[in-house]
Amino acid sequence: MRARIAAYLNALEMQGVSPHTCRAYAADLGQFAAFLEERGGRAEGPVRLEAVDALAIRAFVAWRLKAGNARATVARKTAAVRGLFQFWCREGLIKANPARVVPTPRGPQRLPRYLTVDEAAQLLAAPPGAAPGALRDYALFEVAYSSGLRVGELTGLDLQDLYLEEGLVRVLGKGRRERVVPLGAAAVAALKAYLARRDALAVRRGGKRAAVFLNRAGGRLTPRGVARRLAVGLARAGLHGRITPHGLRHSFATHLLDAGADLRAIQEMLGHARLSTTQRYTHLHLDRLMEVYDRAHPKA
Repeated sequence: MRARIAAYLNALEMQGVSPHTCRAYAADLGQFAAFLEERGGRAEGPVRLEAVDALAIRAFVAWRLKAGNARATVARKTAAVRGLFQFWCREGLIKANPARVVPTPRGPQRLPRYLTVDEAAQLLAAPPGAAPGALRDYALFEVAYSSGLRVGELTGLDLQDLYLEEGLVRVLGKGRRERVVPLGAAAVAALKAYLARRDALAVRRGGKRAAVFLNRAGGRLTPRGVARRLAVGLARAGLHGRITPHGLRHSFATHLLDAGADLRAIQEMLGHARLSTTQRYTHLHLDRLMEVYDRAHPKA
């Protein structure tokens, strides 16, 4: 089973599935295989594919929920198992996918924390100095908020992806889907200021680098590095509470929706494959309106 799981993960990589998803699925399916082996009384013994039924998969889902995994995490594990069995069906290893009848755990819909418009303005008030690192951080936050990029898309940007005169950026998103996203005037100005000093970081590795955002050693900034820089920026701006880089993306979408932007335009900019993914902003937006109404209207 483990060898066939490895074949499935390799197929995902060949299809252009993001490295982050592949790593998560590898951990999920390794956990699933270990569960089946222990459930069958064989700590390291083989598991026959045809012996795995929907009850075994349900037991795995229940085990992870009982262990305290968040429902969203267990939903991802269920999707990984479902995709694995579907792959085996296509390969002719099994006749039917037992995971198809296993429901995905559903939790309450909620978005990560996001900034208000005033808080976003506070974070982006001004760069804290003219040092290359300070200009980089300022440009990083401006681009994230201006274009709603995922953190992996942000760190994956190369110089050739920027079209500053046109106010556009080319992004390679999930599933290696390419899209072009607008850059606001403030983000363009911040990028120009940073790029004028970027060489001070690039030369630390003895030459030019393709990545737009570089770390102190001159290499490509990582998603974890973005999270650290954002934490510093939030503290400097006096904004308490935990906002992740993904929270900037949600701030972008929420503020557009609040200002009356078209939902399909937001979908295109966020790079969502399905409109239903973007529509959750509408539902949560209406929930917020009802909360305000209930608190403020004298006859609510």
